[in-house]
Amino acid sequence: MRSSHSFLIAIVGPTGSGKSALALRLARSIPSEIVSCDALQVYRGADIGTGKLSFSGRRGIPHHLLDVACPSQEFSAADYIRLAAPIIEDIDGRGKLPLLVGGTGLYLRALLRGLFEGPGRDATLRHRISDIAGRRGLRFVHRMLARLDAASAERIHPNDLIRTVRALEVCLLAKRPMSDLMKDRRSPLAGYSRLLFGLAPTRAELARRVEVRLRQMFASGLIGEVQRLLSNYGPQAPVLKAIGYRQVAQLLAGEMDVEQAKQSTLRATLQYAKRQMTWFRREAGVVWFPGSGDDPKVGEAIESYLGARPAPRSPMEFFQLRKEEGVHAKTAS
Repeated sequence: MRSSHSFLIAIVGPTGSGKSALALRLARSIPSEIVSCDALQVYRGADIGTGKLSFSGRRGIPHHLLDVACPSQEFSAADYIRLAAPIIEDIDGRGKLPLLVGGTGLYLRALLRGLFEGPGRDATLRHRISDIAGRRGLRFVHRMLARLDAASAERIHPNDLIRTVRALEVCLLAKRPMSDLMKDRRSPLAGYSRLLFGLAPTRAELARRVEVRLRQMFASGLIGEVQRLLSNYGPQAPVLKAIGYRQVAQLLAGEMDVEQAKQSTLRATLQYAKRQMTWFRREAGVVWFPGSGDDPKVGEAIESYLGARPAPRSPMEFFQLRKEEGVHAKTAS
């Protein structure tokens, strides 16, 4: 049963920014249970390459939505909501704080805003639209979308073929603009008060952290993990398309050597981290802290922020006070 005042915290940020470390710190001072918001940690047997905490590393804090899917199965945002919403309700009903932790922005957005329930995919229609794009160009299909759904065309970049195709597909199948259908979304967590904390280490610091973690993954047996996944589930398993797993699969196929696999994984991870930051910067209400989650100063600043609640001050007012005390936290503009 939901408590009279339901509350949750989400910790977001790029891969390698220390989200798990911060979550464990907060869970020691606030009765909490951690709910993973990671599209890869749901897969059983995908441990090293996803940065999944070991049982001992979880320090006795309950963790949810780890190891809930078979690596050979697709796992969607709808699947995530179906599992996550009742877990969060249960945690809240037992008087504990649901602590969402992860870098999969789509899953978090689906939980907080609701999932768009449009028509299913139509392979034939998608092929026709993609064929038009190939013959007439991306700008042409984007103009097609603008005629059918100006609001979606305004939101989707003309060079984003995947999202343009999906928007056109929805408009043509539903016979309604996708932007109209999206207005009907309902959050499964309506009524919850939320705090979203974002971790923003510098680009150089993040690159260093990612490189260190990557070396640790290879040293801890990432190649063996990929061999087992390939053997048990085959090369088409969705998890083997993920960064790191994909490169090691290529390594095992003789398409690159170990150093090439490491460098390719590093580049792809940093590019992914950049996309994550772009996504989360667009999320309303995220309170950003410069630094990593295992930095004691960041942890202290966030704990101080929580200690200030529910005092009636905005994040901007709070951080102005903290700056006066020498804590350099900031919010996204």
